[in-house]
Amino acid sequence: MGIHRIVSQLTRRHGSNNPFIIAAQRNILVLFEPLGGIMGYFNTYKRIPMIHINNRLSEMDQRFTCSHELGHAILHPKLNTPFLRRHTLVSIDRIEREANEFAAELMIPDELLLDGRSLVDIAKENGVPWEIALLKRPSAMKRFFRDEQSFLRI
Repeated sequence: MGIHRIVSQLTRRHGSNNPFIIAAQRNILVLFEPLGGIMGYFNTYKRIPMIHINNRLSEMDQRFTCSHELGHAILHPKLNTPFLRRHTLVSIDRIEREANEFAAELMIPDELLLDGRSLVDIAKENGVPWEIALLKRPSAMKRFFRDEQSFLRI
């Protein structure tokens, strides 16, 4: 099942695209703590899923970080990316890209693309870095725009 469909089902089931509400309804503990240069991470301790978010981030960055980490919780609940990064040669690029795509799909609902504004403007208003917004199902997004220039309008 694709990430867009997973996010659609998730938002329908929880009645929201707010990552904090979804996490709470899924019994995922969200902790705000000083993490230095780390934006956040997801882990499970004694079968309790937890999202850790840097408390020094802006509210918008905290929301994006929660969306990204919720992506890990939903898509990769058993993976320990810090361990993989530190102790193996396994590439975690695909895992991080999927979590970013999940965050873009969650934070930029399809309805926002219908009003003719640029993807960059929509991403900015919703706290999604524009590079990550480009991960939002590009083939489906093209139907909302007449041409590639109006699609990006950077």
